Amino acid sequence: MTASPDRASVGLRSERGPVLGALMLATGLIAIDATILATAVPTIVGDLGSYQQFPWLFSVYLLAQAVSVPIYSRFADTIGRKPIIMIGIALFLLGSVLCGVAWSMGWLIVFRIVQGLGAGAVAPMAMTIVGDIYTVAERAKVQGYMASVWAISSVIGPSLGGIFSQLDAWRWIFFVNVPLCLLAAWMLLTHYHEDVEHRRHRIDYAGAVLLTVGLTGVILGLLEGGTAWEWFSVPSAVCFIGGALALVVFAFVERRAAEPIIDLALVSQRLILTTTLVSFGIGALMIGVTSFGPAFLEGSIGVAPLLSGLAVAAMSLGWPLAAANVGQLYLRIGFRRTALIGLSIASVAAVVLAVTAQWPSPWIFAAVAFCLGFGLGWSAAPTLIAAQSSVGWGERGVVTGMNAFARSAGSAVGVAVLGAISNAVIAGGGGADDPDTIVSASTGVFIAAAVVAVLTLVAASVMPRDGAMSGDEISTAGR
Repeated sequence: MTASPDRASVGLRSERGPVLGALMLATGLIAIDATILATAVPTIVGDLGSYQQFPWLFSVYLLAQAVSVPIYSRFADTIGRKPIIMIGIALFLLGSVLCGVAWSMGWLIVFRIVQGLGAGAVAPMAMTIVGDIYTVAERAKVQGYMASVWAISSVIGPSLGGIFSQLDAWRWIFFVNVPLCLLAAWMLLTHYHEDVEHRRHRIDYAGAVLLTVGLTGVILGLLEGGTAWEWFSVPSAVCFIGGALALVVFAFVERRAAEPIIDLALVSQRLILTTTLVSFGIGALMIGVTSFGPAFLEGSIGVAPLLSGLAVAAMSLGWPLAAANVGQLYLRIGFRRTALIGLSIASVAAVVLAVTAQWPSPWIFAAVAFCLGFGLGWSAAPTLIAAQSSVGWGERGVVTGMNAFARSAGSAVGVAVLGAISNAVIAGGGGADDPDTIVSASTGVFIAAAVVAVLTLVAASVMPRDGAMSGDEISTAGR
């Protein structure tokens, strides 16, 4: 299904409206999951496991999402988008049910992997389908619809998470996904139809295994170093050296693979490389606030889960507000300048968050998180669309998947690094029950996030220069 000049205008009542509605609902699955769990972390930890284990709930999910995105994206360019997004919804549904019945922290972590494998298909496929059926100018308007999903989820997710947590019914955080998955699958089955040029493909199994082993080794070393074993120990050496070697071998394998999981030839292009780095940084920044924010507010000054969730939700509210209005800006001044403005805002907000962490307040946190989310929303969409618009249909799935992979990998590595910082401070302080120690640990986390924000801004500054698009470029780009 492709866009053409004579298609009806963008909107839910247009010819493509039912497909847009289905994509919004599918995106809603991931959007709610991104905000609903963090609010209930203290309750889940109190029921199933220790404080030091909670970063695993996010890291394994993000790791599974990260390593599966390139695989799904490669298949999407060969067998089509629809089968892949349907597989993703099915896996997300299965993972949600399993998480809801988990009987220990270990099994909950395992079941989060299944959820992550589903999210790895849903999120990038929704973005890819939007890129297929809408032009660049239309996508500027569609961003408003897709952003509204995140805006609504930013309120519903933390609110539900806080309510379920306070009612000691955290399992419903996962069960709430069941009807959404079923409805999204039905809408896509009935409304989305695509014409696919089927061709034979060769699965890069070696690349997939090496990427998984490499990222797992590094993340395992970061999360467990200084906790389960000493930093300078045999287990740490095995994790870091083994993970690094696997990633080096992965790079060599990808150069020879017929259909590589990550096309290094694409990454060598300046635009693709810089937008991928920006996406990686955005993923790390997001996780720094959404995963550690509730624990910071609840552990330092005893904020109720519902209020801490709403404070964190301010970030998810600022993001879609910016994304809904950024389209006209990047059409006028270009993708690079727009991204630079957004990341400048995000960098200032991240620095302010690090400075104010010594004085915990849900109101200060919410205000800063809103600004941070606004800045990220003003940079994520332009960098993604710039990358999509630089390639044709046959590579758009891979490029979109690369962008989504980078964000997921950034989040996975980010939660591991930030978790290592937090655990180190807690281990050397008064423990997870000491409010002053939580403040110190959170301050360390937010300082690291501020450094990431500045580095991401630097990456965006290296993007190729571009300017306003002409009428012909707007109507044809991204087809």
